[in-house]
Amino acid sequence: MRITRVLSTALLMAGLAASPAAADSSPSASASASSDDSSAPTQAGTSFRTATELDQGQQATASGSTGDYLYWSFAADAGQRPTVKATVKLPDTHAGETWQLDVYDGLRRRQACQYGAATRTAAQGTGSLDLACTLRTVRAWSEQWANDPLPGTYYVRLTVVDLQSADLGQPVSTELRVDSKDIGGSAAVDGSLAEPLTPGIAVKSSSEEDSSSSTSAALSSIEPDGGWSSGWWSDRWVWTGIGGVLAALAGIGGYALTRGSGRPRRVPPAM
Repeated sequence: MRITRVLSTALLMAGLAASPAAADSSPSASASASSDDSSAPTQAGTSFRTATELDQGQQATASGSTGDYLYWSFAADAGQRPTVKATVKLPDTHAGETWQLDVYDGLRRRQACQYGAATRTAAQGTGSLDLACTLRTVRAWSEQWANDPLPGTYYVRLTVVDLQSADLGQPVSTELRVDSKDIGGSAAVDGSLAEPLTPGIAVKSSSEEDSSSSTSAALSSIEPDGGWSSGWWSDRWVWTGIGGVLAALAGIGGYALTRGSGRPRRVPPAM
């Protein structure tokens, strides 16, 4: 009975210790606790260098013309699995056209969608079109030859890839949102980056003291809520500790079951 009580207590403690780790499977704070909608972007860039910075959880909007390239950028940290969703509102009258949503990392490497319809065709007269792309989980470290998502800035490009020339230039409006799910220790790797892969490049206006109205390239200021968290810690350490405790208890229990009740009273001690 005492062994049963000890094992029951150990399992209860293991469950309590695992509860914080299980919370990693829920959407991240940056995805659910969205930023103030009043500060959400209302326009999109036209190239990588002019991509509009977007925080995760914000609902960005932009107006443009059919045939434009629309760009946004956002930050993703290790352990996150970003999902990009876009809605294109089309004019009342149009022929069939195909829209595509592409996601690139800071090195301009196109990232494959784990799932989601990143390319869709709108039939003639369709009022709106929904696109989605869920990336692979961002890793804290990767081999140089690999194309794994790494912490840093990511770029979203939305454009039409197939349409008739008569529809070129028609007005459209778009909505875009990026959310992430924290995968937790199941995506942890043996290694980390001291700094994000790249903070991205953005075009900033000149200072007020400068009379010219030119722009210059500068490092992007976007980063995940709480900063970049790549490091040695992950909830895999919690599960490793729980496994060690359970193994020790199993060894103690096995010894208690096999050692017997000791020397019988009628047997005299050995001289």
